[in-house]
Amino acid sequence: LAEKNPDDQVEPASITKLMTAYLVDKAIADGDVTLDEMVTISEKAWRMEGSKMFVGVDTQVEVEDLLRGVIVQSGNDACIVLAEGIAGSEENFALAMTERATELGMLDSTFTNSTGWPDPGQMMSARDLATLALLLITEHSEYYSMFSERSFTWNGIRQGNRNPLLTLNIGADGLKTGHTSASGYGLVGSAEQNGRRIVMVINGLNSKSERRREAKSLMSWG
Repeated sequence: LAEKNPDDQVEPASITKLMTAYLVDKAIADGDVTLDEMVTISEKAWRMEGSKMFVGVDTQVEVEDLLRGVIVQSGNDACIVLAEGIAGSEENFALAMTERATELGMLDSTFTNSTGWPDPGQMMSARDLATLALLLITEHSEYYSMFSERSFTWNGIRQGNRNPLLTLNIGADGLKTGHTSASGYGLVGSAEQNGRRIVMVINGLNSKSERRREAKSLMSWG
């Protein structure tokens, strides 16, 4: 319906976690892991900075809870735990992310980590993000409902979903926000009204309020 610089490579920040969630969903679908499988928290994951699920080092957490930690809480620690559990290391998982993106035709996407932590090699385009959002909605619909959950509590800490579209009563049911000083404020969002679904991607905005305003405007127009 509308596009501006859709193929420019930009830092995706925490929107990277959509690709992490996609690979976790695929691993579950392929039978490599199960939702109730317990994964041990490494020191690397526990020490990770930024947004956190607040898992405890050397404890064990179910894959389902970790996936909610990624999707709802944007937990960097949860991303690393899942990456290590599925691929043996975060580095191997990032290689798998890039390989799978290429297989899906997302040729402007390269990954060096599972979290979106700033790195010169971590890049995606708006078009690739829209492609990925549709895949999450259609290929792994059984897990997509997690993106609409308003909050998740772990270890006694309740954290709200950062997606501003979820509270606007416009049919929004996903997906993910991101922010770093280099990338600005971004959002991949989706909403459905009267059987019609819209997916939108914005990035490079200057504040949370601007992101909320522009996302609502664009989604309502669509």
